[in-house]
Amino acid sequence: MATLNEICKGILGDVEGAVGCAVVDLNSGLMLASAHSVPYFSQTYIDAVAAASVEMFRGKNIVAVEKLLASQRGVPVSKSIQEMQMTTAGTFHFMSVIPEKPDALVVLITSRKANLGMGWSALRRALGEIAPLCP
Repeated sequence: MATLNEICKGILGDVEGAVGCAVVDLNSGLMLASAHSVPYFSQTYIDAVAAASVEMFRGKNIVAVEKLLASQRGVPVSKSIQEMQMTTAGTFHFMSVIPEKPDALVVLITSRKANLGMGWSALRRALGEIAPLCP
């Protein structure tokens, strides 16, 4: 069985233009695994990306919106964001909560030359392999 780091490395190899992949614990913000091909991605940078990912999926503003939705709908709403794609001037970020492990997130970062469909396909294909390895 492959390790989380090996799976992240495999995702990088599956997507032309991929520069980084990580698995993040959405409760603690800790990086569970990562692989990248960018020499200047320091541990500080990687930790900051993990923290930003947690904020986008489970941050206080997201929780506040979910509480408002719950009060309007009359049903509990929590952990509602499942996937997200973010675009910067030079990158695409693909992010998906692992369905079997809703407190774990996979993040794939690619150059803007990457094919969007290939990015999502590689990320989603790996979710089942990642799930049993997450706490």
